[in-house]
Amino acid sequence: MDIIIQSLGFKASDTLEDIIREKLNGLKSDHIVRANVILYKGPASNPENDYCEIRLEVPGNDHFVKKHSPHFETSFGECVEILTQMLKKSKDKHVDSRQADAASIQDALLEGGEDNDVELEDVVR
Repeated sequence: MDIIIQSLGFKASDTLEDIIREKLNGLKSDHIVRANVILYKGPASNPENDYCEIRLEVPGNDHFVKKHSPHFETSFGECVEILTQMLKKSKDKHVDSRQADAASIQDALLEGGEDNDVELEDVVR
């Protein structure tokens, strides 16, 4: 997985970048192509807000999260937690659809009965 870290308006420290890389590498998914992380400070009227945006590029729809908090570490941690939930949800959704397909194939085969020879190829089409 490629990890691109951009810090707008300031220079991110090496320790912050190491923390980001470590946590993003901990995400469990084989389908992640790239992670774009953008860090930037809030407006001058409210300088305590540090923003973190993460876009995970995966096949299909990308996952995007944007959070803010007084420190970059906490806003990044919140983003990673939400992305973990999103990846789990998309994986469960994919597994459920595959199981539904298998159940419909099995039902069609059972409906064929013993007298009619139903081929698996006919059911899948």
